[in-house]
Amino acid sequence: MHSSQKIFEPIVGKTYSLYGNLTTTDLYFQTVSKLTDELLTNYEDEEFLLNVIRTFGNKKRQLKKLVNTNDKSGAGKIICHLHENLSLYTKRVNKHLKELPIHKYFSKTMTLSQEQYHLYMIEIELVNRINKNIFEQCETKYAFLPHCMHDLSKECLSSPDEVDYVCRACSKDCSINEMSRLLRKYKVKPYLWREADLKELIKQVMKTSKSFGVLGVACIPELVNGMRLCANAGVPVVGLPLDANRCRRWWGEFHENTINIKKFERLLD
Repeated sequence: MHSSQKIFEPIVGKTYSLYGNLTTTDLYFQTVSKLTDELLTNYEDEEFLLNVIRTFGNKKRQLKKLVNTNDKSGAGKIICHLHENLSLYTKRVNKHLKELPIHKYFSKTMTLSQEQYHLYMIEIELVNRINKNIFEQCETKYAFLPHCMHDLSKECLSSPDEVDYVCRACSKDCSINEMSRLLRKYKVKPYLWREADLKELIKQVMKTSKSFGVLGVACIPELVNGMRLCANAGVPVVGLPLDANRCRRWWGEFHENTINIKKFERLLD
């Protein structure tokens, strides 16, 4: 299963689901795009707004206070507005935090608040807007896909090359197979991200390529982490969040997941 057009009930994640209460994630992407447009009426420069979003994203306690007090001045107005429009997609965050084992409570990825998720959603949209055209023009383009998207009904036969694991098209029903075919159509080399050291890979590719771009697909926290890593290395990156976080890291086992395939192709086309 890969497309939000093929499900009959919303897929639930550990902390978030881009379906909300619907059986498609289209409304989520429309909402995030609209909210970003609204923010840009006050911050005309996308790069400046991105820095503001990232700065506030690190202030977990302050964000919670702004929402709890319904602060409508300055930053509080923005955070509360995002909460009003995006909390539908992050309804399980607080339950997850209450049930989180102590040994995982020091993981930034596992302990994001609702407000941080909302800022991450806007951050992904902004990064895609800033980098899309630059990514398309890169000489070398790699995509890193999550291993959890393979066909769970059978053994994955992907095998490694010099970069990471490559899909061998062993299942026609596999999301990785479908995404890999689509990526190759747009001259992007697809990989399952299992062993690659992204920092080291960027160094090696930049030695032989005039320009290098990365496309990532991952759950929201991991996607933002990867995007920031690429940004720090000066590599244009675009990405698509999984429709929910349903892998072993979050649940202890893998669960079937989806992406919005229309949005995925729009990143490439």
